Amino acid sequence: MLIFERIKEELKSGIPPQSAINSGYSRAFVSIFDANITTLLVAVILFAMGSGPVKGFAVTLSIGILTSMFSGLMVSRSIVNLVYGGRQVEKLSIGGKLANV
Repeated sequence: MLIFERIKEELKSGIPPQSAINSGYSRAFVSIFDANITTLLVAVILFAMGSGPVKGFAVTLSIGILTSMFSGLMVSRSIVNLVYGGRQVEKLSIGGKLANV
């Protein structure tokens, strides 16, 4: 969701769709990375201080965070590149609204 909001912001500022997609992913990465690293730090602390089930939860939480971050950034960007990459895009539909360029 954050990625598409960043892309919409870029489109509103008048950037062409291909550049808006690239810039949107780049700008959203910092926020997504920060939020996930903070949660990952908590998981490391839980693992270090916990015992038994708490350590298991910390490992599961860490795997979930890394998987979510990978799929949120890499898989969604791959799909967007598959759909919009390699062709001239004049209009980009995000969130049900069509953005003209």
